[in-house]
Amino acid sequence: MPQQVELKRSMGIWSGLSLVVGTVIGSGIFFKQAGVLQTAGSSTLGLLAWLTGGIITLAAGLTIAEIGARLPKTGGLYSYIESLYGPVAGFLTGWMQVVIYAPAVIASIAGYAAFLTANFLGLPTSTATWIAVLYVAFIAGINLFENRVAASFQVITTSIKLIPIAILIIYGLFFGKVNALGQTVSDTVSHGGGFGMAILATLFAYDGWILLANIAGELKNPRRDLPRSIVGGVSLIVVAYVGVSFGVYHALPSDQIVALQNNATFAVVRTAFGDFGGRALSITIIISMLGTLNGKMISFPRMAYAMALDGLFPKYLSKLTPKTQEPTNAILTVSLMTITLAVLYTNGVDRLSDIAIFTIWIFYTAAFFGVFILRHKKLDKDVDPATLFKTPLFPATPLVAIIGALFVIGSTIMNDFSGAVISIALVLIGLPVFYYYHHKREQP
Repeated sequence: MPQQVELKRSMGIWSGLSLVVGTVIGSGIFFKQAGVLQTAGSSTLGLLAWLTGGIITLAAGLTIAEIGARLPKTGGLYSYIESLYGPVAGFLTGWMQVVIYAPAVIASIAGYAAFLTANFLGLPTSTATWIAVLYVAFIAGINLFENRVAASFQVITTSIKLIPIAILIIYGLFFGKVNALGQTVSDTVSHGGGFGMAILATLFAYDGWILLANIAGELKNPRRDLPRSIVGGVSLIVVAYVGVSFGVYHALPSDQIVALQNNATFAVVRTAFGDFGGRALSITIIISMLGTLNGKMISFPRMAYAMALDGLFPKYLSKLTPKTQEPTNAILTVSLMTITLAVLYTNGVDRLSDIAIFTIWIFYTAAFFGVFILRHKKLDKDVDPATLFKTPLFPATPLVAIIGALFVIGSTIMNDFSGAVISIALVLIGLPVFYYYHHKREQP
């Protein structure tokens, strides 16, 4: 019997925007300023690094927005690479993201949120692992209901996290007494790395916006809403990161920011609102990270579902629950993999997610080239060329995205060669799995 249940198209532009913004902005926006400043060497170069990384990310978003409008399929990057380069490349893209990166990055975020929660409540750090398990189970539970429940949770958590971001920007702009530009970091606190490495740090901070493409099949009008959500969301993210960085640099001297490291943002908030402000910020950061967890839990199981629907993953992952129209099996499987990693490999999830990012950027690069391929293909008959989103300033915009992606790949090879090799090896492990399912699919 053919499957009758389909994903529910109930998400609109606000859900899309919240998923883009909420998935990217977790805790990094409150902790990254010192690291980028220390690496860049001055406040001016630090802000330029955030702005340059934002421009590259926006160029990437504009490029993927056109690809998503032309290929409005559930599965996101997996579906794009599969359509552009064939099933082997598509499978390896999904394999790396679903089997390795997804559980590692979700476990990492849950673990950090749990650590902050334990500190906030005065609990021993040994409880953090089980708090992380509870967080993953809670977010998975939300996603087992109709998609409008998870979408509403995403809108709420994104709205909450924007409050302290706005406060930091406004306070820094109007009440900061330090010159945000022209400050240099003294040799005693600078660890160097230069402008290029500072840009690299911002690109990792901006990553995650593409996950919206995984749920294209649940957007009411994916050809319209996907591009608008990606472009609008990425633009808001860039403004938020640059604005918060400027606010912090305008409120505190550079050497003090570097000395405070992750506590720099807390110092600004405590100056404005006292200890209450610091505790309120802690709560907001935990809520923000739960929103990020939710965004990833919405997105990654959809990729597993799409691959199973194509016969490249176990068939049970392609099942939708009739009542909720949700890929329940895929959600539970990703959650179980995440919990297993969180419990058994607590100290290694950060490293595993960092390793996986290298090959994901290789697939990003291939996707960015894909816009040139699609421009030479005929559109489907039901697509109106006049209303189709097209990447502005073509071909300059996708070229900026490609150059940025190649910069990430090259920098990773130079600075973490062993990690790059392991990342490629983890991808290649997926080849025999692909051929097994491909052979199984081809059998009558």
